[in-house]
Amino acid sequence: MRKKLRELTQMNSLGLYTVNAVYGDTIVMPCPQEVPSELMFGKWKFETANDSPVFIAFRSSTKKSVQYDDVPEYKDRLSLSENYTLSIKNARISDEKRFVCMLVTEDNVFEEPTVVKVFKQPSQPEIIHPANFLETGKLKMLGECIARESYPEGNITWYKNGNILQPIEGVVVMSLQKTVDKSNGLFTTTSSLQYMPTKKDANAQFACSVTYYGPSGQDTIPSQPVIFDVRYPTEKVTIKVLSQRNTIKEGDNITLKCSGNGNPPPQEFLFYIPGELEAIRGSETYVMTDVRRNATGQYKCSLMDRSMEDSTSITVHYLDLSLTPSGEVTKQIGEALPVSCTISSSRNATVFWMKDNTRMPTSPSFSSLKYQDAGNYICETNLLEVEGLKKRKTLKLIVEGKPQIKMTKKTESNKSKTIVCHVEGFPKPAVQWTITGSGSIINKTEESKYVNGRFSSKIVISPEENVTLTCTAENQLERTVTSMNVSAISIPEYDEPDERNGDNREKVNDQAKLIVGIVVGLLLVALVAGIIYWVYMKRSKTASKHVNKDLGNTEENKKLEENNHKSEP
Repeated sequence: MRKKLRELTQMNSLGLYTVNAVYGDTIVMPCPQEVPSELMFGKWKFETANDSPVFIAFRSSTKKSVQYDDVPEYKDRLSLSENYTLSIKNARISDEKRFVCMLVTEDNVFEEPTVVKVFKQPSQPEIIHPANFLETGKLKMLGECIARESYPEGNITWYKNGNILQPIEGVVVMSLQKTVDKSNGLFTTTSSLQYMPTKKDANAQFACSVTYYGPSGQDTIPSQPVIFDVRYPTEKVTIKVLSQRNTIKEGDNITLKCSGNGNPPPQEFLFYIPGELEAIRGSETYVMTDVRRNATGQYKCSLMDRSMEDSTSITVHYLDLSLTPSGEVTKQIGEALPVSCTISSSRNATVFWMKDNTRMPTSPSFSSLKYQDAGNYICETNLLEVEGLKKRKTLKLIVEGKPQIKMTKKTESNKSKTIVCHVEGFPKPAVQWTITGSGSIINKTEESKYVNGRFSSKIVISPEENVTLTCTAENQLERTVTSMNVSAISIPEYDEPDERNGDNREKVNDQAKLIVGIVVGLLLVALVAGIIYWVYMKRSKTASKHVNKDLGNTEENKKLEENNHKSEP
């Protein structure tokens, strides 16, 4: 945007009035002297190079008329006011002259000169003919900075990142050229810049500015900055593994990316893959799909001329799991079943067991299978450090057993008889009640829930006479039959206790073991006490014998003494 400059009228160091005007504006020149009262007329003239005056305007003080001389360059541009101020429209560079105001009286002629200075602000400078790119180590024409149509001529300065560029031989070379348009007298200033960049000049901003003089003094207009593509050779090669995860496992895809730090970057590389005898030529990426553990190793890439290379190590993590036995396994109750779950992995892995969707505290071990050991087992392992790497194997254990029966009876308060047939076996046996002799089948029964291979079938009867009941349990393995005599309700009889469930039996067994342990302990204490007492008594008898022996010897001595006294005269 063009900056509007105001006119200034001042007296210079030589005592001359100076009018500073802007190119294209109106020049206003007041007459520098006071108009005398006896003025007859006034004139304006300008001086030429040979000091011959050229009159351009006349004004009479009496007739109040104005006349303009026939001077082609000022035709229709002049205006002379009543106070003899001369105005010149559309200021030109050629208007830079010395003008003289003449005031004439009958007795005298007064003259006072005025110097006109015309200024033209240049257009905003711009960098033309910019280089497509610069190369490190090479002096190259960066571009030309041009500032058009100024007066007087301007001066151009170059900048890099806002700092002034100073000439350096062989690195920063500048040349300045100024031309003038003869038709209007305006200057065009051009500065060319040759520059040898370094790698640090990548993304550097280059600009220029023009410094000029106007009516108000010195001023500067900057250009728009320009960034040049600085090209430099590759100094380092880098290989990277492109992956969304930090670790790689079997079955993943691997993308290797090779890059050089030059500008422009290299487009082709040599890849060195473990197991490949020759380098593989390719673009900046190399893809491997569905990798296996044998892909673990050191990978390299280099420039095509092999002048520089980089390497990286890749570990393909793996996890193998083996379960023995696995799948569906059928065993008989009481049999032993060794179970082994082994793993092989690239890092330490954790193993845990699940049974029927419940985590087990320890690995299963079957020295003597029970019905409650049946179920769906899962051995699962994973590598905590490798996302998504886990394995599992399943074991469906079926524990079979022939039907086992025990019958119990109980007389209720109403003298009815409750007969229970306790059944074990797998597959679940079918139970049938019959009355021996008549062969009648009892259909009205009540069954408990089948849990861990056990359940019970119960009937309630009130027999009028003695009967024999038969409980038959049958599955695919065997048919088992047990009978029980039941007295009539009028005859009292001994009730057999109900069959305890597995948990209660285990508690009873634990209590029996505790009692046996206490009894054995007491017997051991009594035995130790008896031995101690026997030892004590034996020692006491031995001591008594020694005392008696000593007493006997004393009495014999006394008798000998008495005999000796008797034999003396």
